[in-house]
Amino acid sequence: MESNQMAGILSIILGLIFIICPIFSSLTLTVLIGLSLVFFGIALIISGFTVFNIIIGILAIIVGVAFTFNIAALSFLLGLQFYVVGIIMILAGIVGIISDSQMSKIASVLIIILGIVSFALGGLSIDQPLYAAVIIGVGLIIQGVRLYID
Repeated sequence: MESNQMAGILSIILGLIFIICPIFSSLTLTVLIGLSLVFFGIALIISGFTVFNIIIGILAIIVGVAFTFNIAALSFLLGLQFYVVGIIMILAGIVGIISDSQMSKIASVLIIILGIVSFALGGLSIDQPLYAAVIIGVGLIIQGVRLYID
């Protein structure tokens, strides 16, 4: 079995878990968002030692640590987490476009697009955070099927 098919199966399983257990999934998502913000901040700082990269990287690390270690305090703010992640990604993409960093312009545009999608998910999940888990579960299943077929 190829790695794409294995990743597809794993993605489908994770998607089903997100749909079946949305409360557990939203807590897990809080930790994953926090960890990904920490790694994103580190990657921004390492990618280029510009003032913008360092400021946005440090901001991403601080917010990521807050989301990672304050699970109970921030789990109800899942919709706001999407907004924060979206804003940080949009800012990082804009900085990548206007600066002469090592980040490619195409990657910067993709980061801006993902930031806009994250912002839109925040709007959908602000009323009911459990919707975000279901939306992410459906997205994981779709991605898993695509990976398995390819």
